[in-house]
Amino acid sequence: MKTMTYISASPKEVHVLDYGLFKVHANKRVIGICGFLIRSSAGENILIDTGFPRKYAYDIAASSAEDRLGDFGEVLELTERNLPEAQLALAGITATDVDLLIMTHTHIDHVGGIADFPGCPILMSGAERALDRPLYWGSVQPLTWPDREYLLIDADTEIGPGIRIFHVPGHAPGQLAIEVDLPETGTVLITSDAISRPAEIEEKFAGSWNVAQARENGARLMSRATERNAFVIYGHSPEQWPTLRKAPYAYT
Repeated sequence: MKTMTYISASPKEVHVLDYGLFKVHANKRVIGICGFLIRSSAGENILIDTGFPRKYAYDIAASSAEDRLGDFGEVLELTERNLPEAQLALAGITATDVDLLIMTHTHIDHVGGIADFPGCPILMSGAERALDRPLYWGSVQPLTWPDREYLLIDADTEIGPGIRIFHVPGHAPGQLAIEVDLPETGTVLITSDAISRPAEIEEKFAGSWNVAQARENGARLMSRATERNAFVIYGHSPEQWPTLRKAPYAYT
């Protein structure tokens, strides 16, 4: 594992951020759209993912039509309270307090607010940053890369004491997962969409951008979780989402 120090102190808490609810047409499952805030013992703030674009908070129907999202599913719940700044406020900080933005990948429900944190460096996979535009949704790619400092990784990387980023392509070319060591909870493994839900393992990651890589890296993450006795937070698990401790509460 590579070591690149972007965060100076060990993590003290993880907040789960509620970016709204989405219904997948194919199997009718209702999934939470999540982000995360990691706070270090030195007061550093790491935001993971940014949810849907801001426009959805003001007009879901028009935004979905513009993005042709109805081909895949339906945004059920997304208001101003589900935007990153409102979720960060629940955790006691503002958008300007974010020291590092981690993009696990650039699909529409993760990348929407990528440009909303001026001056904040963005850590992501070099494979995804090399694309002409963020992935967004299907052939719809309206976003451009914001002018930021990009911290690009292409392998598993420890970015500070107790914070490890796993480079796990499969769901997307630059998919990342994050492992955090907390004082009380112990190790937390945030799989993001590398494993959207436990059933995806049984389904052998059908429909992934690269099925073989998704299966290989999904197995690697679950092996890691077993090895570290980690609490796993999946990317979009309908069963797990209601049980998660969400901001203003935190895992410590």
